[in-house]
Amino acid sequence: MRKSFELTSCLAFVVVLLGTSLCFAAKPRLLVTTDIGGDPDDQQSLVRLLLYANEFELEGFVASASGTPGELKQAIVRPDLIHEMIDAYGKVHDNLMQHAEGYPTAEHLHGLVKSGNPQRGQKAVGEGHDTEGSRAIIAAADREDKRPLNIAIWGGQTDLAQALYRVKKDRSEAEYQAFLKQIRVYDIADQDGIFEWMSEQHPGMFYVLNKATNGQRLEAAFRGMYLEGQTYLTSRDWIDEHIHKDHGPLGALYPMKTWTSPNPHGVMKEGDTPSWFFFLSNALNVPEHPEWGGWGGRFAQDQHGIYRDAVDQHDDKRSARWTVARWRPTFQNDFAARADWCVKPKTKANHHPIAICNGTSGNDVLQLTAKVGETVHIDARQSTDPDGDRLQLMFDVYQEISAIRHSYSVTTPGHLEIVPHGKPGDEIHVIMMVEDNGDPKLTSFRRVVITVE
Repeated sequence: MRKSFELTSCLAFVVVLLGTSLCFAAKPRLLVTTDIGGDPDDQQSLVRLLLYANEFELEGFVASASGTPGELKQAIVRPDLIHEMIDAYGKVHDNLMQHAEGYPTAEHLHGLVKSGNPQRGQKAVGEGHDTEGSRAIIAAADREDKRPLNIAIWGGQTDLAQALYRVKKDRSEAEYQAFLKQIRVYDIADQDGIFEWMSEQHPGMFYVLNKATNGQRLEAAFRGMYLEGQTYLTSRDWIDEHIHKDHGPLGALYPMKTWTSPNPHGVMKEGDTPSWFFFLSNALNVPEHPEWGGWGGRFAQDQHGIYRDAVDQHDDKRSARWTVARWRPTFQNDFAARADWCVKPKTKANHHPIAICNGTSGNDVLQLTAKVGETVHIDARQSTDPDGDRLQLMFDVYQEISAIRHSYSVTTPGHLEIVPHGKPGDEIHVIMMVEDNGDPKLTSFRRVVITVE
């Protein structure tokens, strides 16, 4: 179900209902391990991540063993490629700061780059295998910070496994368990093939494994970055126009061809990007609830407590890829706008609208309660746009995670009325989307969770 309406950004209306919020106070902390130096899609993901550097407290870039197993003739790590991209970021940093606060300096980011182990797998974990990368993971998790350390694994898990080995060996059981509770891991594809062993050695971790559960590797959720849905948004023409050409030195480093599993256009892959999308605070993603879905996909907990690919309905089939691909129009336009920030003055670029739901703004989840048969009001009409653009207000019930029995109606544009007909404890997830008419169009989200009393 999707309903949409338009308004000008200057309008304001009366608030109809307030609720409680699940808050996200500070930037999420993020550490990345990357097998950069193999398939160029890691460079693609890094270009995009650097444009979002203001949205995270970046804690480290670990250059792990380059490439997938067997992809390269030698065992190497390539931190130099990370430094090269940070140098390009430094050249556009000042322009980025015209559009949004919080972009770290290139000098700061250079200091976060560490080398991991060029070897991979269980044989490369244990005494004598500590690396700059494994030590950096430990140091980041040990910092006095109540926020969890989010670890996005783009390549293999060997350096993480070594960090866990070291902490378990050198610390008390209580200290080791505290360390495990401090980290959240999102793993793309179990590249080093040690996930099962590592999870047996270190049970209880918050762990998302983005890997096809049916053995068909192209069905993994992360493939939704470039497969299924509106794939023209990953085409050479689109990437050239919006990212690669005339967007400064950082966009110029975006590789225009990948080696493996190319999309229908053979250009954009970015198979690793969902790992950090998952932790991005954009009022849609909720890392504490992988089953709720967002730009990084949707995941269901298995019998071992591990989050594995879930599926959403797309046309006549159910697809894990669609849990990512369904959001492609919004995350590609968002990418294009940030690439514009590299070269355009503030007055010539587009910026995100401000989504206001029931009188509140922010990235937190708006949690409402209602009795069976009671009408819940969701009002987006106070939403505004910093550039004065016209706004389209849309509401979408996320059917896969919502109670089946509910009804809805619209009495005024931008004001949704929804009535639950289920049983106490049922949830209805309404995704409020505020889209401007700028170039490119930008969408801001607000997730509303209605719980039946």
